[in-house]
Amino acid sequence: MVIKSVALETVCGVTSKLPDTDKPEIAFAGKSNVGKSSLINGLMNRKSLARTSSQPGKTQTINYYNVNGAMYLVDLPGYGYAKVSVKEKEKWGKMVERYLRTSKRLVAVFLLIDIRHDPSANDKQMYEWIVYQGYDPIIIATKLDKLKRSQVQKHVKALREGLELKPGTPVLPYSALTKQGREEIWSLMDELVEGRSEGNEEE
Repeated sequence: MVIKSVALETVCGVTSKLPDTDKPEIAFAGKSNVGKSSLINGLMNRKSLARTSSQPGKTQTINYYNVNGAMYLVDLPGYGYAKVSVKEKEKWGKMVERYLRTSKRLVAVFLLIDIRHDPSANDKQMYEWIVYQGYDPIIIATKLDKLKRSQVQKHVKALREGLELKPGTPVLPYSALTKQGREEIWSLMDELVEGRSEGNEEE
């Protein structure tokens, strides 16, 4: 995908009405500080399109990025941040749930997990919850550059087992530092978006 134009088009807070878009959407979910903003910046070839922060819990809204006027990347609020009140967490949860249940254009959900660690209880819960909403999450294993090359397969296997992934679920290792994995992620996203467009034409 050649990025000709990209813009943060819509930001939805807890009480906002979600937009009824006319383009395929791909959503990104992940624990706070897993590297979601860094991934979006990397995919877009932009340094600071999505705000990155060393302080977890920065994304508290649903952000719609319009790419080439052809699709939306949708950044969902990070979960599992300890310093946020239970009430806030519930609000974010309801917001994400509302998005997953009501978006008519959602093609796929990418779930980001830190490749260095076994999936946390929050990660497992999020995976199961996305499946429950009727989607098969695609896993992006972030922070790839923190591992030696010889360790990668072992950690991918631990991630598959820890999440009890359905057979055939793609797991795409990614490094925000080196951009390794970027092409594979784009290739899959292009495939998904094209598949959806063709499907719509047939309807």
